[in-house]
Amino acid sequence: MNTSDNARLIEQLDSFDLEERRQALQALVARVGASLPTPIERVNMHLHSFFSYNTKGYSPSRIAWEARRQGLFAAGLCDFDVLDGLEEFLAAGQALGLRATVNLETRAFFRDYAQVDINSPGEPGVTYIMGAGFARSPKPGSRAAATLLQYQRQAGERNRALVARINAHLPEIALDYDADVLPLSPGACPTERHIVRAYRGKANAAFKTPVALFEFWAKLMKAQPTDVETWSRKIPVMEDKIRAVLAKSGGIGYERPTAKTFPPVNEFVAWVRDCQALPMATWLDGTSRGEADAKAMMECLRELGVCALNIIPDRNHRITDPAVRAVKLQKLAEVVAVAKKMQFPINIGTEMNKDGQPFVDDTLGAALRPYHAAFLRGARIMVGQTLLARYANFSYVSAAAQAEFGNNARQKNAFFEAVGLLPPLTTVLADKLSAPGPDKGLACLRAAARRGSWMV
Repeated sequence: MNTSDNARLIEQLDSFDLEERRQALQALVARVGASLPTPIERVNMHLHSFFSYNTKGYSPSRIAWEARRQGLFAAGLCDFDVLDGLEEFLAAGQALGLRATVNLETRAFFRDYAQVDINSPGEPGVTYIMGAGFARSPKPGSRAAATLLQYQRQAGERNRALVARINAHLPEIALDYDADVLPLSPGACPTERHIVRAYRGKANAAFKTPVALFEFWAKLMKAQPTDVETWSRKIPVMEDKIRAVLAKSGGIGYERPTAKTFPPVNEFVAWVRDCQALPMATWLDGTSRGEADAKAMMECLRELGVCALNIIPDRNHRITDPAVRAVKLQKLAEVVAVAKKMQFPINIGTEMNKDGQPFVDDTLGAALRPYHAAFLRGARIMVGQTLLARYANFSYVSAAAQAEFGNNARQKNAFFEAVGLLPPLTTVLADKLSAPGPDKGLACLRAAARRGSWMV
């Protein structure tokens, strides 16, 4: 197979048509699967796909392909308010021999911290929060499925309200949400970044000369047209500038959230547990009032049922200002120490929803090396959660796990990590695990974890 064939199939992985993605992945595996590198101790457990927003337009299949091509030990899909990519990503992982997990991220209102910024700058009480290690989507017709649809409706309503507010200020580039925004994502839940992209495109079409276009944005941005011209040469830079003046705090479309804007943290946590996934706190960089005392915040969240922590390490060490970098590295050390003491599995990743983010963290570099083992352990636990929940109905938060381990989180983590350390699950192995049912599946996973190898 020549290079152009490779490129064509890889590009097809990002088609909005699921069947086209499946065919492309199948062809790539058949042709080059045997030459893919041996996985090494690198992980990215927080990757957004085009079902929410990926800066490169990657699908779940493309993310799995890139992770396997680059030799990652494990990878985790994480989209906002949807699990649309779950089955695709897990199937792609099996086809490629990649350990895979699936997460969901949303924003919620944290009443205990209602008066302070947490991890959504300029929005007191609002916190990004995750459910991690979903083994399957909620069963249609179930309470959990209804709640997920409610979250998606709320997200859609927030999007439409944002567009309406911006349209009122900027009628010359007004959007039709259904015609201009929804088609930018294959799912039913576009993000704020899709809205920004649509406004950029609408402005490009509305103004017939570059001079008029740059003057339009310059007035909004309180900048010089020459500055706008410079920013426009890099689309991600331009879109960040547009997002700031349209949608973020201080922007013309921004509306300060209230306790009713987002679901309460405790309700989201209950939903995640109902789905047999792990409620997971997310941490920005420790510099907000809410995150200043990591121990207090984590203890408060633990009382609500949170049992794991997500970190985006890149925010805390790839910083040019040495003084700022020193502060953020110290905050990183503090939150990792708190998570380890509380026995919270740590999930890390790079998001890939903003230009310039690396595909994988360098956890063996000087800044992150002290946490390499903890980050790898967290990835293994999340992989173990996926396998045990999917094939044995034995999730990290299940009644069965509670009956076996009680409050001994260290012992529970060791068991889930041992399962996650097993060689990557293949399609053949998955079929064999599924066939006998969850009880025998659990026995098989226990035996395999003890041996450190599959004997299915």
